[in-house]
Amino acid sequence: MKLNRGINLGGYLSQCCHEEPHYDTFINQEDIQQIAAWGFDHVRMPVDYEVLETEAGDKKESGYERIKRVLDWCVANKINVVLDLHKAYGYDFNDAGNEEKNNLFASEELQQRFVSLWKEIVGRFACYENVAFELLNEVVEKENAQAWNQLIKRTVTEIRKLAPTAPIIYGGIQWNSVKTLKLLDVPQDENIIFTFHFYEPLLFTHQKAYWVPNMDPNQTIYYPETMEYYHEHSKKLGYQGEVVTLAKTQIMGEDFITEMIEEAILAAKKAGVSLYCGEFGVIDQAPVEDTLRWFKDVNRVFEKYNIGCAVWSYKKMDFGLIDDHYAEIKDALIDLWCK
Repeated sequence: MKLNRGINLGGYLSQCCHEEPHYDTFINQEDIQQIAAWGFDHVRMPVDYEVLETEAGDKKESGYERIKRVLDWCVANKINVVLDLHKAYGYDFNDAGNEEKNNLFASEELQQRFVSLWKEIVGRFACYENVAFELLNEVVEKENAQAWNQLIKRTVTEIRKLAPTAPIIYGGIQWNSVKTLKLLDVPQDENIIFTFHFYEPLLFTHQKAYWVPNMDPNQTIYYPETMEYYHEHSKKLGYQGEVVTLAKTQIMGEDFITEMIEEAILAAKKAGVSLYCGEFGVIDQAPVEDTLRWFKDVNRVFEKYNIGCAVWSYKKMDFGLIDDHYAEIKDALIDLWCK
């Protein structure tokens, strides 16, 4: 399956108002046709559990029918799909550290529910040759590294009974950090893909983001700037700024990006798997010309190391490619990814 250059359908069936009118209007067949016409070879489709099941765990047939409809659109337009469980019952990356809400790894009942949901998903969609299955968007906590490995093994074992050769995708902890892929067990199955997310330097890609602790809502950050500039301003982000403050590279640009992902490249090589970046992007608060420069640098590094990727995101979600903020550079970005 080709997963070279794709785009996320963020905000459609995940991180959204889970109501039918939203689903009906956010993404339609014409959007898939446009994505294919630009030249993207796949979409990553985040899906929250609310689309597929009630809080009590009962199936929602309407959710499965909706996903099938999108998969059929993608088949018709000859593009592949990464079906990503973005939020599971008992686990949401937005609630990192909240043990009352995020208790998946402490509950056998919830883990069984997680596996059962995946058995249902795969049982329905394994017949699609254009679909890869991504187990869970982002596990965050350090203490769950081994428990995540155990749940991966358990889930993959069940998926393989239904889909012996379908691509299965999963990443490490700490928001799919490039530095935590080395903590994943070496897969015992074929056609496993390791994934990571890339938003470095966070100070630039998430500037003015209200959801990032200690991010200055009024400060404009440029790219590239000196490493001293990024060191100084990244300190206030605490842990989330450490990858910059601890970087060995002296120049912001391709060298820095390469340093950031080299651990992921090595981990994938040791595990004998392909490597895929499921999310990367720049917030719509950043200067657009600087945004284009960042994307060019990232794309060159991804091309050099043969890393497939999906940009975040098609529309809205503060990163929407088709929104007004990106109008000046949209064509250049599409040419960059789909040339």
